[in-house]
Amino acid sequence: MAVRQGENWAGVLAQAAQELRPTIGQGAMRDARVLLAHALGISRDRVTLHLHDDPDAAQGAAFQALIDRRLLHQPVSQIIGQRAFYGLDFTVSGDVLDPRPETEQLVEIALTEPFSNVLDLGTGSGCILLTLLEQNGGANGVGTDISAPALSVAKANAAALNVTSRAEFLISDWYNGVSGQYDLIVSNPPYIAQAEMAGLAPEVRDWEPHIALTPGGDGLNAYRAIGAGARAHLAPGGRLIVEIGPTQAGDVAQIFAQAQLQQIQIAQDLDGRDRIVSAYRR
Repeated sequence: MAVRQGENWAGVLAQAAQELRPTIGQGAMRDARVLLAHALGISRDRVTLHLHDDPDAAQGAAFQALIDRRLLHQPVSQIIGQRAFYGLDFTVSGDVLDPRPETEQLVEIALTEPFSNVLDLGTGSGCILLTLLEQNGGANGVGTDISAPALSVAKANAAALNVTSRAEFLISDWYNGVSGQYDLIVSNPPYIAQAEMAGLAPEVRDWEPHIALTPGGDGLNAYRAIGAGARAHLAPGGRLIVEIGPTQAGDVAQIFAQAQLQQIQIAQDLDGRDRIVSAYRR
């Protein structure tokens, strides 16, 4: 895509969307607008105000570089370094999962009951933990992850949301190194079975960290580890809430029952798919 003499941003944007469409499909224009806003350093809602402006060569080259990255299936959030989640903006990178809208349901369920401390296992970008702390100003929390680069992203997000004083981050393989008991334990762990990885969208398979996507095998090993340590790290009456793959509710519920957790509940997402499993220590 080259900026033609006398062409304004409206023409360039249309050309970029056309270039993206065979790769991206129906979201081509949406992605092109987001990337144009990023190239111009403006908010997305101001793109329309600039469509009749004439781009200079440097602006055109910067926009094309972003389009080229999207043509390689790199997620838009990684390209612009940011993703909205539960009304907040989070820094993201190739070291963490892109926060998904489905995960907001876990946050909503967690906020239905009071808690004073929370443990987020496999925190990644910190989107779950930090959103809970932002919404509950009286709570403190710990986020663990096996990835040091992921924890660096989470710490940056904690600072941006002004919750650093209430958030602690630990390098940890699930509960290793975690002490104390918590009112609430949350996790969106890796749950994709190894055999399913090849069929993922390239935005996920080729760009997101595999360690955060799959534990290998049948995809349930993370839940086995989380369930096994739950009673030791939950305060009496405390809750455990996890996100799951849409076919895993029965298996995860059984794992939690075997861990002597009670009041096991399954919640569906907006598409009617099993998405969240919660349980209590009584």
